[in-house]
Amino acid sequence: MRVAMIGTGYVGLVSGACFADFGHHVTCVDKDAQKIAMLERGEIPIFEPGLDDIVARNRAAGRLDFAVDLTAAVREADAVFIAVGTPSRRGDGHADLSYVYAAAREIAEAAQGYTVVVTKSTVPVGTGDEVERVIREARPEADISVVSNPEFLREGAAIEDFKRPDRIVVGTDDPRAREVMTQLYRPLSLNSLPLLFTSRRTSELIKYAGNAFLAVKITFINEIADLCEQVGANVQEVARGIGLDNRIGSKFLHAGPGYGGSCFPKDTLALTRTAQEAGTPLRIVETVVAVNDVRKLAMAKKVVSALGGEVRGKTAAVLGLTFKPNTDDMRESPALSIIHALLDKGMKIRAFDPEGMEEAKKLLPAAVTYTGGAYEAAEGADCLVIITEWDAFRALDFERLRKLMTQPVLVDLRNIYRPDEMTALGFAYESVGRGTTGADGAAIHGA
Repeated sequence: MRVAMIGTGYVGLVSGACFADFGHHVTCVDKDAQKIAMLERGEIPIFEPGLDDIVARNRAAGRLDFAVDLTAAVREADAVFIAVGTPSRRGDGHADLSYVYAAAREIAEAAQGYTVVVTKSTVPVGTGDEVERVIREARPEADISVVSNPEFLREGAAIEDFKRPDRIVVGTDDPRAREVMTQLYRPLSLNSLPLLFTSRRTSELIKYAGNAFLAVKITFINEIADLCEQVGANVQEVARGIGLDNRIGSKFLHAGPGYGGSCFPKDTLALTRTAQEAGTPLRIVETVVAVNDVRKLAMAKKVVSALGGEVRGKTAAVLGLTFKPNTDDMRESPALSIIHALLDKGMKIRAFDPEGMEEAKKLLPAAVTYTGGAYEAAEGADCLVIITEWDAFRALDFERLRKLMTQPVLVDLRNIYRPDEMTALGFAYESVGRGTTGADGAAIHGA
């Protein structure tokens, strides 16, 4: 089959490359000529493990093309995917759908013969209806079906998620569109993977509801972590204890500095706005959004507390800037709020991230010093702060760090290390939901 993928951002590029790997012919389209030129040179504009190989393989096989203009690709396509950005709109938190509607108008003008237009972007309930209206308005005679097909890709594991999904959700009541989508995903459905057909509006809501529920789990365990610190319990053991209940499950029960990224923050906000307008406010999700915002600032307070409360002029070595490992995505990363708060307190920041520093430079003040590695960041630092759990930070040489640092203080916001091992190494250690120990092993700060 022939596929046109409109948008070469995270979702569009990964989805297009994976469809090509299934044997379909895919043209990825983007108005950014510089990005298309990079892709044609074999350069990948985002960091996603394995994506460079899959793009190169399918380019060589002639199954994956790139273009600035969508006309030719759409004219030949059986299915056209809209995978453009839907950022939070300033002022009201709604998803900005202007790029989606602009793409729909262009697709309507270019389409020939029966074409399935698939909304892959994350969009609020009812967007498919509006996309269909836009298309009919632009070209009433167009033979087009509008389908919802939300993505469920985790950054850092997107190719695995696309090729071995938990479910593929398709929102359509049109038998012709259903057959096209079945053929597109046939390489997966042959393995008896769940291809779930729903109404278009139901499909749109599944994406938002799923992300909101996961955000609730993260925020829940973070609040339990705060309670653990006050009563002397261990949040990791609590999470393990409740996660073994198969009604709850163990995923997304890792206490930390709060959620970030391209999905959870904007999707939870957009969902609450949609619910408010519908007259059915989602109080739980509203609370989750508020708690998560406060959570990030509370992590900065942990750093201040670990240094005795007076931090002006002191230096923090920050390890990890992206919102999660195995990506260069800085969107809504907890590191942004934490670093801003520490700078406001008069601290100096030396930072290292394996992939995210170029993006970080666009979002953080010039006062931040970027280094070539964890040990370089630690030189002369008063404390080490782990914000993102990259594998490179899981086996640090603490004997070496202690010699490099002004004082041995570790604030581990991802609970990578154990309090007892840090005590044995002579570090004052603060984690999330497990209390705090001084260098002599004594429990402090409510532990």
